[in-house]
Amino acid sequence: MILFKRRLQDGMDGGSDSIFTLLLFFALLSLFSSAAYALVLQIHHETAPLSRFLMWCPGGAALATCLLRQIPLRRLGWQWPAWQYTYMGYLLPLIYAAPVYLLTWATVTGSFAPRAFCLAVAGQYGLARWPISGTMGVALPLMFTINVVSTMTWALGEELGWRGLMLPLLLDRMGFRGACLISGTVWALWHYPGLLWADYNAGTDVRYALACFTVMVIAMAFVSGYLRVQSGSIWPSVLLHASHNTFIQGFFDPLTAPTGWAKYITSEFGAVWR
Repeated sequence: MILFKRRLQDGMDGGSDSIFTLLLFFALLSLFSSAAYALVLQIHHETAPLSRFLMWCPGGAALATCLLRQIPLRRLGWQWPAWQYTYMGYLLPLIYAAPVYLLTWATVTGSFAPRAFCLAVAGQYGLARWPISGTMGVALPLMFTINVVSTMTWALGEELGWRGLMLPLLLDRMGFRGACLISGTVWALWHYPGLLWADYNAGTDVRYALACFTVMVIAMAFVSGYLRVQSGSIWPSVLLHASHNTFIQGFFDPLTAPTGWAKYITSEFGAVWR
């Protein structure tokens, strides 16, 4: 891992310069995010366009920081990685989420809602007359392929900031564990306005949701940080982020009815898989 850490740090500022670069990144991130969050807080809702704009605020801040600090953009990790890291980025969300949802469906009566899911998903593709066949034959294959690829467009924005620029700068001073902990904490805090004052939650108590979400994001920061350091590339982290959003928000959550304790166990705001 030391070799890869050196590769990530190569070309980034070191010492006091790395602190200045981080502070510049945080200032630009706050500037770019404030406009979108001002609208979110005004309407108390994260619309799709606002959410996508927000996801590119870390990326925009990272690119602007590199230009202002004359850091080569290639240091953000654009090169394609070895395929095993690509597979890991794609499959890990399925591996850590599927057991939780299967357990919930088996133990919480009425929590498994396949009919409502099939009607909703097949309707998106104009196949509502054949909800089951339309979902299984068309919608799910597209969700697991095309949807993941399209979601990478927005996940790239966040990952350029968190794992492209911030993580390598923190590695120089904090080591791997400290860098992942700090980057994960910043990542979680950046989401707080939408969770506290808008509708970015599953409807549970806000303190419970904050605690579960924060633990989840920090844990993901370690996984994503490992992929970034080991592969030397940003793309496994982007794929992990996109697969997580697609499989959990687009597949497992819609299949789960918010009955009983289900919403306290599943979603990004539940406790079981933290």
